[in-house]
Amino acid sequence: MARAFFSSGDLIADRRAHYAVMMSEAGDHSAAADLMRQSLDYLTSQFRQWPAGLFMLSEMHENAGETDEAVALWRQLLKLDPEDRFGAALKLAQCGLGETPDAAPPAYIEALFDAYAPDFEESLVDKLQYCGPQKMAELITRHFPERSYQHVLDLGCGTGLMGEEIHQRSGLLSGADLSEAMLKKADEKQIYTRLIKADVNQCRKTDLVDEALPQPDMILAADVFIYIGQLERAFALAAECLRRGGVFAFSVETHDRSEAQSSDGSCDNMILQPSLRFTHSARYIENLLQVSRFELLDYQRIALRLDRGEYLDGYVFLAQKC
Repeated sequence: MARAFFSSGDLIADRRAHYAVMMSEAGDHSAAADLMRQSLDYLTSQFRQWPAGLFMLSEMHENAGETDEAVALWRQLLKLDPEDRFGAALKLAQCGLGETPDAAPPAYIEALFDAYAPDFEESLVDKLQYCGPQKMAELITRHFPERSYQHVLDLGCGTGLMGEEIHQRSGLLSGADLSEAMLKKADEKQIYTRLIKADVNQCRKTDLVDEALPQPDMILAADVFIYIGQLERAFALAAECLRRGGVFAFSVETHDRSEAQSSDGSCDNMILQPSLRFTHSARYIENLLQVSRFELLDYQRIALRLDRGEYLDGYVFLAQKC
């Protein structure tokens, strides 16, 4: 998915930036960076700063192979925007110039999906052939063909793609997401009983589960854990929210074509990819399910979607709370 253009609020600066973006998209990244720098210099002369413009410039330098210039801009961005809406810390970590965080910054996820929301489904489903929710629903049906659910909790519900696959089998359907714009899109589908703005990696059970409602007997997380590296907290939260015997289904991207090996010969649990998404090994997921009080019922390797013209490998998992 291409990033949205974030306006500087200045017509002259925006016009130059738009031309720079067009040049970069045409492959002339160095020239694009020069023009983008002019836009930023103009704003500086007006005593104004534009973090989004700095990030666009960093991407142009990165695409031109000018890594030192990109790194300097990412470090500058972190000073201007400590919440890290543009994922500068992830960029630095991916280059080996900073510690890999446990998860993507919440502000980065929120800004990313607030911008994508208007065209999210067209981009992800129609253009990138995203099939995670369908594959998860197929796996659930294969094991529980007749089962219906009293209360389904859809973590990272987005625009409701997963909800559409399961709502006819659920009495109540709750959705949680960090992006307000995505929640509005989900609400338009009129399939959710309740929608909650929450960070599924940092919230508590009380943020997700209303004591006036039945405890969830199914928790879903489609394309959510790709923004979380260390999944221990998220799995513990799922176990806490889910009633005994409840179903936990989710998807992950993976790097283990043949179980990627670390330098010490062990399998990497998770890797931060150039896409700024995390991939996980099946072995890590299996072990984590066990320690989180889940029984692994099944998992399936799938092609999740297209990315730069190639299919991304992933898994869909099905587990049950012990």
